[in-house]
Amino acid sequence: MSIRLRRWPRPAQPAKSAATAPRAWLRLRASAGVAGPAAFTAAWVTSSLLQTGHSAAEVQISGLAAPDARYPWIMISGFAVLGGCSVVFGSALHDALGGTGRTGPAPRLLQAAGLLTVAAGLLRRDQMLLTAPAGQSWHNRAHDVISIPVYLALIAIPLLLARRLRGDRRFRALRVPLAASAVASATVLAVFASPAIPAWDAVLQRVAVTLPLAASAAVALYLTARGSMTPGPTTPGPTTRGPTTPGPAIVAPWRLGRRSCRSRGARLLSATRTRSTSRELGTRSWTWSGTT
Repeated sequence: MSIRLRRWPRPAQPAKSAATAPRAWLRLRASAGVAGPAAFTAAWVTSSLLQTGHSAAEVQISGLAAPDARYPWIMISGFAVLGGCSVVFGSALHDALGGTGRTGPAPRLLQAAGLLTVAAGLLRRDQMLLTAPAGQSWHNRAHDVISIPVYLALIAIPLLLARRLRGDRRFRALRVPLAASAVASATVLAVFASPAIPAWDAVLQRVAVTLPLAASAAVALYLTARGSMTPGPTTPGPTTRGPTTPGPAIVAPWRLGRRSCRSRGARLLSATRTRSTSRELGTRSWTWSGTT
């Protein structure tokens, strides 16, 4: 008597997701949303400490890149890094929110603000302090004009992101800081633009800029850790080692007529086990007769 062993096919191993590489690339771009604000903040903090004879409340951020400032390249580099990282982070945010048609205007506005930030750093003011002479250069005027949409973008981007994430419980922890930073920044900028306390204008400017940048960095950290802000694919459950044989369907008796119930019961009871022996192959097998 020979025994035949049937080799069950191995369950299909879950292949590596095709989104693994794009997700890693997304995390890498999202990390720019943290690097940009960190580099910009480190630039104005370092440059403020290097300005001997002037306090941090006296020199505004853009004045730290003026020709008469000490080491102006530090602040120019801060503007350039922040702007470039904003463009990269905006592309990551656009992909993470679902692509064209689902992201809203926030990612593209972030990229536009990044380009304007680079331009604001390159178009430097004439002097470090605001006591500039009446005749200003064209790049000083261009810097002042570009600063207006940059300030507005600092308020609009967190609000647009908070609105885009509305209604999703997963992002409740992000929506509150985004909206709060936008409202607080708008309030501080209003005081900064008014002649209420001109001696604190530089401090107010730093606070108004840092709040939305911190909220944006929080979103970037979330993307870096998660890799997506849209619901990911469901994970398939464990597979069985062999094909399963479905049992007879159970049908409610009241859904069947009397005749169908009796005939179905007769067919189930008529199934008998028979033993058949194959002399030619010398094997023994079990078969089932009857239908279900």
